[in-house]
Amino acid sequence: MTDLPSKMTPLLPSGDGKLEDLAREVLSRSAALSGVLHPKTQLGIVELIRLINSYYSNLIEGRSTHPVEIERAMREDYAGDPAKRNLQLESLAHIHCQRAIEKRLREDPELDPSDPAFLSWVHAVFYEQLPEELCWVENKATGERIRVAGGEFRQRDVEVGRHLPPEADSIPMFLERFLGAYRRGSLHGMKPIIAAAAAHHRLAWIHPFLDGNGRVTRLYTDACLRTIPIPGYGLWNVSRGLARKKDLYMGALDRADSPRHSDLDGRGNLSNAGLTSFCDFFLTTCLDQVEYMSGMLRLDGLLERITGYVRLRAEKMIPPPAGHSPGLKAEAAKMLQEVLLRGEMPRGEVAAASGSPRMGKDILAQLVAEKILLSNMPKGPVRLAFPTHIAGYLFPDLYPMGVQ
Repeated sequence: MTDLPSKMTPLLPSGDGKLEDLAREVLSRSAALSGVLHPKTQLGIVELIRLINSYYSNLIEGRSTHPVEIERAMREDYAGDPAKRNLQLESLAHIHCQRAIEKRLREDPELDPSDPAFLSWVHAVFYEQLPEELCWVENKATGERIRVAGGEFRQRDVEVGRHLPPEADSIPMFLERFLGAYRRGSLHGMKPIIAAAAAHHRLAWIHPFLDGNGRVTRLYTDACLRTIPIPGYGLWNVSRGLARKKDLYMGALDRADSPRHSDLDGRGNLSNAGLTSFCDFFLTTCLDQVEYMSGMLRLDGLLERITGYVRLRAEKMIPPPAGHSPGLKAEAAKMLQEVLLRGEMPRGEVAAASGSPRMGKDILAQLVAEKILLSNMPKGPVRLAFPTHIAGYLFPDLYPMGVQ
């Protein structure tokens, strides 16, 4: 018998004003975060967070590819070990997919992330970038190896721990009901933010693909938060919080899978209390990430950490990035601080900020070579970038330091 979409009701939690308060707090604090730094400086933060998002999304899947190794892969510097190289390529696939999503959202402002066609496209974009070895799954009961086709909804029934997702032939019906519940523009006030949390669970619950569901769910949620929109999103990302609380995250997902307990537990097939608890966990995690980045991007602290990083480099107490000379003159701190505050500066003005244009020119060349300063043109103005060899010092605890 084919499963019916009513099996995944309720689609939105009911009866808890705390969720509206949490959603409002996420929105207001994220909006405040968006105005802290110059927009040009924010570009570098967004690029860093995209890389960090890939790291933490992999970590949730039980795979650890350190941000330093991901950054190396972005320069086509791959590990000699085939297994490590495949994990680097998987990280690049995630970053490529995230960029492709952002590009589509810019080009099509009316795009609905909850559309089944969009979900299929996200899965296809991710899998087309994966190495062949990572496109296969194994049926643990039979030992059968099955190739995952990018963008294809699953054609067989599966078990996910204790959860039995909908039967394969009913997936189109469930996804249409999913679109109907979470359709972009159909909810107002704080409801779209709460719906993004609820939809995160319900998409994982449907488990529409043979593999890659967790990753697609997080990429889908990322797209939802962008289309609401939440000002400041991109300077923070929820995957870091979910990965750092992985056991709690998995527990919250599991509780939201539970059937309705009693007549006091909503009117749907699944537990309203379980879905409410998951949304509470999800939004609290979002708020944690906003608060973390708000602390990291406060100007006084960030300027001080730039000075501290340069001092440690000048005293050769921390190593230079691979392939570069040790040491960095103390005058680099003033130059980096000026670029941070102004967003983008002509090279001559950056060099002059050192107090000695001739010496500043040499320091500027070093900062560009180390990719701490970035330019779109060989002699064009520069803006601050945040490569991993400096990001770990400027944003303590953003990710584990050292190469794993």
